[in-house]
Amino acid sequence: MKHEFAYEEAQRHLRQRNRMAGLATLFALTSLIAVAAAATREETVILVPVTPERLTLSSRAVDAHYLELVTRDTALMLLNRAPESLDYWMEQILKVADPAAHGRLKAELVKIVEEQRGSDVSQAFVIARMEVDPAALTSTVTGTLKTFVGAQVIASQERSFTFDWRRRGLSLGLTGFRQLPNTDEGNEP
Repeated sequence: MKHEFAYEEAQRHLRQRNRMAGLATLFALTSLIAVAAAATREETVILVPVTPERLTLSSRAVDAHYLELVTRDTALMLLNRAPESLDYWMEQILKVADPAAHGRLKAELVKIVEEQRGSDVSQAFVIARMEVDPAALTSTVTGTLKTFVGAQVIASQERSFTFDWRRRGLSLGLTGFRQLPNTDEGNEP
């Protein structure tokens, strides 16, 4: 009798083990399918409207129009500055900086802040045209850069600036900017 009872008990445990093994296999298979789907799925984010068009950002590539809008906003923020708002100005530019370039950009911005702090020198930039290269993640902005001392315009020149970007996931980060040499600077007497 004990033998039959032990046999039935062993069979019950065996069936229970087999059900658990089947359930574990099902969960493992479901997890693998979910991981594979997540890894191969293209990610898209719908951006807040800052333009009448609908913008999306894909994990495959940066849209030229999106790069243009980001460059426009960054250029206007970077090239329009006054001594009264230098701390805010630097803070906002560093928010769009790529983490890997943060230290270098901050050092460049600190030099500008130290030069301008306490002065009456301000500058304003009016964009005339822009060229973007989404493949290289660069953009060039050309326009009129006006320099003021108080309310007096002391200089108004056409200038071009290049912005370099880095893509991290679905976001762009500023890695550098520089003023391009003026084509007529070398021709001045």
